[in-house]
Amino acid sequence: MNDLSFSKGHGLGNDYLVVDAADLEFDVTPSFVRAICDRHRGAGSDGLLVGRSDHAPFELHIYNPDGTEAEKSGNGLRIFGAYLHGRGVVQNEWFDVKLIKDTVSMRVEQQLEGGALMIRAAMGRADFSEAAVAFNGRSHEELELPEGGTAVINTVSLSNPHCVVFVDQLERTDFLRRAPQLCNHAAFRFGTNVQFARVLDRTHVQAWIWERGVGETLASGSSSCAVAAAATERGLVDPGIITVEMLGGDAEVEVRSGFEVLLRAPAQNILHGHIPADVLANWD
Repeated sequence: MNDLSFSKGHGLGNDYLVVDAADLEFDVTPSFVRAICDRHRGAGSDGLLVGRSDHAPFELHIYNPDGTEAEKSGNGLRIFGAYLHGRGVVQNEWFDVKLIKDTVSMRVEQQLEGGALMIRAAMGRADFSEAAVAFNGRSHEELELPEGGTAVINTVSLSNPHCVVFVDQLERTDFLRRAPQLCNHAAFRFGTNVQFARVLDRTHVQAWIWERGVGETLASGSSSCAVAAAATERGLVDPGIITVEMLGGDAEVEVRSGFEVLLRAPAQNILHGHIPADVLANWD
C-alpha cells in the first residue's frame, strides 16, 4: 500500500478533506472515514470528499465524520470545485458534478483575496413535502421533543433532508438543547439536518446549523439554501437573492421561480498532504 495524498479545504469554516478516487487502493469504509476525520488522531475535518476527476461529469461521494454518507453538501461541492480548479481541471466554465442522488452544475466565478474562490452552484428545486425528508408528521406544526418541549418545524429537501425552525431570537442554550433532539428525532426516518433561523429583514436571515452525522458546524451550503427556501415559502422574505448569515460567514442564496435554488459563496483549498501507508493500514 502506498501513501495517500489528500487536500483540505473549507467553505465558510466548514472544512472537508478531499481524496481523488484514483489514488485509493482500498474501499472507503466507515472506520476509515472516522479515522481520517478525527481531529486529534487523523487529518481532522467536518467530512471527507472522495471525487473522480478523470472524466465528465465529475463524480463525488460525501462522507460525514461519523462514517455515514451524505446525499449532498453545498460546502463540500464548492470545496471540490476549488480542488478541481486548483488542479487545472476546470477554469471558469460551468461543469457538472454527479452525486449519489442528483447532479449539480457549478462555476468558479472569481478569485478572491487570499486565494479563496467565489463559486456558484445550482442546488436544484426545494421540496417542502414531508415525504421528501422521510418525516412522519406534519410540516409547519409543533413536534414534541423526547426530552420535553416542542418545535414548529419546516421540512425542506434539496436531495438531503432539512428541518428549519424559525425563532425570534437565537439563543445558545435553546439551540444546543433542541437542535440535537430534532436531528435524531424518531419522526425523521433517516435523521435530518437542523437549522435555527432568525429573519432579520426581507433579504437577510441569520442561521445556526446542526448537521446530521456531524453536529454543530460554522456553516452549511445546503442548510443555507434550505433556510432561504423555507423563509420564501413561508412569505417571511422576498423571492430572489437572500443573504444567509452563519457563524462562519455569509452565503448568497437565490430562490427562483418554482423554488429553484442557487448558492453563491467562497471556498478555499488550504493545504495538501499525505497519510503514510503504515497509518492507513492501521485505520482500515
